[in-house]
Amino acid sequence: FCTLELRGSFNSDIMNDNLFSDYSCLLSSCCKMSDLMSEKITIVEDLFKSREPVLEMKAIYFMTPTAKCVDAFIADFKPKPKYKAAYVYFTDYCPDDLFNKMRQACGKHIRVCKEINISFMPQEAQVFTCDNPGAFRSIYSPKSQDKMKTLETLANQLVTLCATLDEYPGIRYKKDGNMENAKVLAEMVDRKLAAHYQLDDSSKKKAQLLIVDRGFDPVTPILHELTYQAMAYDLIDIKNDTYKYKARDGLEKQALLNEDDMLWVNLRHQHIAEVSMVKEISASKKQPDGKITVSNLAQMMKKMPAFRKQMTEVCSKTYKTIHLQLAEDCMKHFANNVEKLCKAEQDLAVGADVEGLKVKDPMRTLLPVLLNPYSKHDKIRAVLLYIFSLNGTTEENLNKLIEHVKIEEEPEYIQNWKELGVSILTTPSFFSRKPTRRERSQEERYNLSRWIPTIKDVMEDVVENKLDTKEWPHQSECPAAWNGSGAVSARQKHKASTQDDRRTGSRLIIFVIGGISFSEMRCAYEVTRAMKTCEVIIGSSHITTPTVLLDDIKALSKGPMESFTLEVETKA
Repeated sequence: FCTLELRGSFNSDIMNDNLFSDYSCLLSSCCKMSDLMSEKITIVEDLFKSREPVLEMKAIYFMTPTAKCVDAFIADFKPKPKYKAAYVYFTDYCPDDLFNKMRQACGKHIRVCKEINISFMPQEAQVFTCDNPGAFRSIYSPKSQDKMKTLETLANQLVTLCATLDEYPGIRYKKDGNMENAKVLAEMVDRKLAAHYQLDDSSKKKAQLLIVDRGFDPVTPILHELTYQAMAYDLIDIKNDTYKYKARDGLEKQALLNEDDMLWVNLRHQHIAEVSMVKEISASKKQPDGKITVSNLAQMMKKMPAFRKQMTEVCSKTYKTIHLQLAEDCMKHFANNVEKLCKAEQDLAVGADVEGLKVKDPMRTLLPVLLNPYSKHDKIRAVLLYIFSLNGTTEENLNKLIEHVKIEEEPEYIQNWKELGVSILTTPSFFSRKPTRRERSQEERYNLSRWIPTIKDVMEDVVENKLDTKEWPHQSECPAAWNGSGAVSARQKHKASTQDDRRTGSRLIIFVIGGISFSEMRCAYEVTRAMKTCEVIIGSSHITTPTVLLDDIKALSKGPMESFTLEVETKA
């Protein structure tokens, strides 16, 4: 039996109340307290908190290789040891000076000392982040003082991802005349991978790593999405994956939306019209054509109480209640204003209406949104889609739009997109070519969900070896064909899921600098399922939502914050 020492603060919603640690979020994404207990780990504690000695127990230390963590470790064995022995696991490379300091101070107590190279956060089966929302500001703010340091940190984290997946991928990046971030990061990762594998090419040609700037597709992260996960995180106040709601008895409850909830896993990528609860209602009261459409969802949701008993047979009572309530909350927003907004947004994003007719006058599509009492953020999103559809507008027109939205005091919501390399202002001589999109006219789609994230085109082009080498240069050698070794999930599963536990074929890793949307995350699963020969893993510095992204864009004009520096120090 032993104890596990962690540095930082634990999410008590994910594991039990005795667990504390920021890095334990990494641990909890891979296992639960019951899993640790089954391995005879009986106590999980914070390295930085005062603890009573337990001399008959061995201790496992899971920590970052920083001076603060090493000093706290040494304090556990000097002047008197608190535990029988120590088994040390660093999340990343430990500098020689720290290793030597630890060895000299209490080397006789250390039984194991390993670097496990896992300084990233597995969010879902095919999604990871670097758990660094502040990277957006550090990289894109014109006032940033730590841009290169941030890119260096992201490069180190990507290397640990590849090492954990046992991949030495060929690297490509999206070429952009205005932005160099993807190229710089690709060079850093290539150099660090070579050092990590010591120029051993035996593991190469099994995967590809694509790196792209957030400005590559500005449309997807600000659209109103109608798939369950994206819709919920956009419209409902969900913090740290925790959904708070009122139960029937009036008490406030909360639920964690993660992969332990298999109903959530099964529903999250489905269109709101296709979630299993709506399917049950549809089966009992079908439309004349046997289909259910988004336009009649609001009416059908009102009748949901009549089907609560029937729903008991579909899933467990607890999860059923949670998702019934969450779906209802989403539909309330949809009925209030989102439906009308979606039509305008889709026309502007796609450049054509439902009938496929080209939108000749985008302003005519935008005007109803500006004239209606929508929220400030909703109007900003529509204005941005209008500007993106034109590849920029004139300064005179931009000022009028800012005035219409009433953000004269905070025009940065729109103007600062230029820091991402997105065209906001244009001149008569300016010419910008829109990316060529894949032909999808034969695919069945909902009228209010016609836009397909650009990254999905890229994923499919890579798997089919059709990606343009001029737009996506090779930083290092890439596989000529997708026929590598078996690929496993980025996240260790402790229970069966709807996905195959192991896939055969190659692996594509995509990294978006500056945040990914839930829509783009969904694409990784869709392409993996459709292509079958390749597992797609997508990641970023963090996961973003439309509201968070707009606020981050606005904040780019501000100078560096001291509080951010302090936060980094406490998490080190």
